[in-house]
Amino acid sequence: MAEIVTLELPETLAQRAKEIAVLTNRRLEDVLVEWIDRASQELPVESLPDDWVLALCDMQMEPEQQEALSELLERNREGQLNNEEADQLDELMQVYRSGLVRKARSLKVAVERGLRPALN
Repeated sequence: MAEIVTLELPETLAQRAKEIAVLTNRRLEDVLVEWIDRASQELPVESLPDDWVLALCDMQMEPEQQEALSELLERNREGQLNNEEADQLDELMQVYRSGLVRKARSLKVAVERGLRPALN
């Protein structure tokens, strides 16, 4: 169930969101929800409770994303990607890279807190 929230945004942020909405042919509300969702998933690992940190240590890409990434990487090696597929590959690689960084930060915090042994 959705909840309606009214926000007052700084003018520059509102303008940027409107531009993205127009460029991506989406509603302004959808762009803002995506941004808030992404920001909530990227809270500093150091501020998260132990169980969240451990969950992030074991995080993996969604199976559908992993399969799509593998297929696109193979097609890319064969030089068979069209522009849309190349964009999709770029997006999935960004998800993959940011996931690896988040996982590494989580592992560092888990070791510092004594939740996981150091990798030696």
